[in-house]
Amino acid sequence: MKVGLAFASSIGVDGNTALDICRRAENAGFESLWGGEHVIMPDSIASKYPYTPDGKIPAEPDTPVPDPLIWLAFAAAAAPTMKLGTCILIVPQRNPLILAKELATLDQLSGGRVELGLGVGWMKEEFDALGVPWARRGARNDEYIAAMRELWKAPHAEFHGDFVDFEPVTCSPRPVNGNIPILVGGDTDAAINRAVRLADGYFPGEGDAERLGALLGRLRVAAEKAGRDPKSIEINAMFGFQMADPAAGIEQMVELGVDRIMVPAFFFAGPGGLDRLSEFGELVASLT
Repeated sequence: MKVGLAFASSIGVDGNTALDICRRAENAGFESLWGGEHVIMPDSIASKYPYTPDGKIPAEPDTPVPDPLIWLAFAAAAAPTMKLGTCILIVPQRNPLILAKELATLDQLSGGRVELGLGVGWMKEEFDALGVPWARRGARNDEYIAAMRELWKAPHAEFHGDFVDFEPVTCSPRPVNGNIPILVGGDTDAAINRAVRLADGYFPGEGDAERLGALLGRLRVAAEKAGRDPKSIEINAMFGFQMADPAAGIEQMVELGVDRIMVPAFFFAGPGGLDRLSEFGELVASLT
């Protein structure tokens, strides 16, 4: 069982704290560090957040959300053995050629440790503020991924689509292994089908074991219908409710077929938080 520290960037906003978190997480046996994304937080949000019963995002307007790629670049040298991932990067909001360059650069600097967790976004107000069309954002996301993979594959890449169109160009450096693993986030049928079509992994937001099991069952059915081995899709799952009894939670996740638990860093915020992080790592090591 792999263990990722999700939203690590949100509790390590200043440089010294970020370095402490990275080093303590690596020493505690965490395998990966993850940063989330919102470029801005609108004062008024009518869009429903999909992961709370009331549809409200559990954050204040001034809650720090550092840019994940810059934060991960800073963290990479402090934790030289850990994977570096985004949970979740809102790909349709970004220019795909610039994003391809940023991800490949980080991957080269870190020795091939980058994973791209992505989503198509849920907050229309953020898209509006950025001047990015809300409509067809799923199709835009998928085309951006295809274009980036062409850029990563080889020199003199070209792409011609509805949202991206360029004649032969070269984007260098390219990822260490010629590609960057992609995880699709989300609990909808569209997210499940996207994970089956184009991803290396799936990261649902659901943390309840029963509902998570149902989601993963839907993923397996979708993969089989598409002619894909469900086991080829790495399962990443939020480890939230399970923190009340981590030992039972890990056993539960193993039974569900989860490959990596994603532990929200918020559990380790505040006084004594890094000590709790170390203790949790020791506990997990004794169980896995």
